[in-house]
Amino acid sequence: MRLGVLALGGVLLAGPLAAQSGDAEAGRALAGQCRTCHGLDGRAQIPVAPNIGGEPASYLAAQLRAFRSGERVNEMMSVVAASLTDAQIDDLAAWYAAHRPVATLAADPGAAPELCAACHGADGLSVVEDAPHLAGESNIYIETQLKAFRSGRRESAVMGPIAQDLSDAEIRAVADWYAAIGFEIAPP
Repeated sequence: MRLGVLALGGVLLAGPLAAQSGDAEAGRALAGQCRTCHGLDGRAQIPVAPNIGGEPASYLAAQLRAFRSGERVNEMMSVVAASLTDAQIDDLAAWYAAHRPVATLAADPGAAPELCAACHGADGLSVVEDAPHLAGESNIYIETQLKAFRSGRRESAVMGPIAQDLSDAEIRAVADWYAAIGFEIAPP
């Protein structure tokens, strides 16, 4: 069952995303409002925020639009995104996407969580455009998101079924694996 869901997830995630056009320099100016949680370069400053530097622009724009529309809900992000125009979303996405993520995996890549590595990479750098990088994320953030997918508080046709079958111990193992990966964000 898990492999079938994983294969379906890869097909769904690999589909084309709408082309994004944004102005990275305009996004840099807007990123001041993001820096408290995500840093100006996209490196999370607090354990409950994800790293966003180096994520694909299409992924970042889709998440911001989901927060703005209420499709995805977060106490802080919903408020921030509500005031953003489409152009501002594209500009922010262009700025953070202009950075380059660098992961350093010290462990054997063969020990990576199999269900996760197919989309998020053994080293935590995603191999499909619509999956976020997990390298260097705090284990608190990863665990919280997986539990939200498992309970249905966060909806995803791909992640919901995968997380639904994970035990707390499996979730913690995934979170610990990706949190242990060395992670840097190179400037544009």
